[in-house]
Amino acid sequence: MRILAIGPLWRGSNAGGLFRALSRNGCLIEVLDEFYFISLLTKTKLTKILERVIRPLQLNEFNNAIKAKIKLFKPDVVFVYKGAFVYPATLQFAKQNNCKIVLFYPDVSTTAHGVNIPASIPLYDLIFTTKTFGITDMQSKYGAKNTSFVPHGFDPEIHRKHTISPDDKKNFGCDVSFIGTWSPKKELWLSILKQKCPEIDLKIWGEQWFKANNTAIKDCIQGTAVLGDLYAIAIQCSKINLGILSEKIAGSSSGDLITSRTFHIPGSSGFMLHERNEESVLYFKENEEAGFFDGPDELVTKVKEFLNDDSTREKIRLAGYARATADHSLDARADIIINQLKSL
Repeated sequence: MRILAIGPLWRGSNAGGLFRALSRNGCLIEVLDEFYFISLLTKTKLTKILERVIRPLQLNEFNNAIKAKIKLFKPDVVFVYKGAFVYPATLQFAKQNNCKIVLFYPDVSTTAHGVNIPASIPLYDLIFTTKTFGITDMQSKYGAKNTSFVPHGFDPEIHRKHTISPDDKKNFGCDVSFIGTWSPKKELWLSILKQKCPEIDLKIWGEQWFKANNTAIKDCIQGTAVLGDLYAIAIQCSKINLGILSEKIAGSSSGDLITSRTFHIPGSSGFMLHERNEESVLYFKENEEAGFFDGPDELVTKVKEFLNDDSTREKIRLAGYARATADHSLDARADIIINQLKSL
């Protein structure tokens, strides 16, 4: 099966990890990475202004590159990861060239990332979503008929055991960590944790935490994301890794029930304390393969409990790692995806 995969390849990217897993499972893969065409990571005001000016030109170049690659590579499937920058007309071009077009959508909301995703969803032959509620959202909003749930997984090339150096311990070692993008809910819950447990060493990694106003966590915010190997190292260096989920936002019927961290943390051999819901407990057994909590009050209770019981925490960490490696790698997800692609 020839697959033209469209999405980012940076080290630690969920998209890149899935593309490599599809390759390991026997697919012939060609990748177009939007980061080669579209500048997205600049920080200064001037460069952001210039980006907005040239963005239409970058988008046109990117979509023209997809068309050129379709002509040369002649894929059976054009596999789009998220697809915020893929024009509907480009997907129509793929269809005209006898390609099946498939979307892998990893986010909560389909309307939070521009106009191309909502306009394109009705065109896809098959849609994979990492959210169980994403199936009904896409059916009710867009009339999508062929949708399938596939959860995130961990990337065995990235989320793995590392040898931890003294510098790693110094830079990343802590009692409790949260790694993820800021949101009001996450700020509130972490602030409650720090206020009620001021003695704990809490580290917060991720983007947009400059938006946080609560002084309780000001000194805990590290001011940067950790990616790739450093992400796995940060997980290993934290006694407790928190899985606090994103809340419901515009364009979705639910907040997160699981996320990529649900599998990255145990896959990296870290101890996970995850928000409890009807879905999250399906993947790891509570108090055997992961810890769980419901709301900020139980979060505080569980953090105290697990920090004071090294042996139980270690037993759960090892069992969680074994469960992740047995069942929840991106290779296992790729196998499911390939079987469904064959049905097209």
